[in-house]
Amino acid sequence: MTKVSPTNKINKPSTKSEPEAPNQNQPQSRYKVIYDGNCNLCVSLVQMLEKLDRGQKFTYAPMQDLETLASFGISAADCEMGMILINANFPDQRWQGSDAAEEIGRLLPAGAVFVAAYRSLPGMKWLGDRTYEQVRDNRYAIFGKRDRTYQSAYPIGCRQGQNCKV
Repeated sequence: MTKVSPTNKINKPSTKSEPEAPNQNQPQSRYKVIYDGNCNLCVSLVQMLEKLDRGQKFTYAPMQDLETLASFGISAADCEMGMILINANFPDQRWQGSDAAEEIGRLLPAGAVFVAAYRSLPGMKWLGDRTYEQVRDNRYAIFGKRDRTYQSAYPIGCRQGQNCKV
């Protein structure tokens, strides 16, 4: 995996151009979300996203699933810096922490408008990053820790149209 920077982002390899968006003939873009399956807040947010998306764009794996992490070249230590979002069509394109949260929001219906407004307000990105870091670092103390790791109804590796519920 590429190195995690102090700003909680996974550094993307330098490329001269961003990947092109898939055209309508290509399958719908899918994203992999790696989350803390023992964190009550994280699991609640994943469950909310599952209800909104129903596996159309996002599949999920808890950071406790070391086999899945290894398949992406991600370590458990990388996950301590925050959730990770991976573009399945371009696996080197990754977001982490508050950047992942923003990108997920942007990908939701009508979410791009809200994320653009948030990003346009002076100081909001900085405040959002600091808030994410505080919640990330204190998530168990604030929201509690689950006794069992949550396994998503839409796990990474589940193909669209399959009944992949655990």
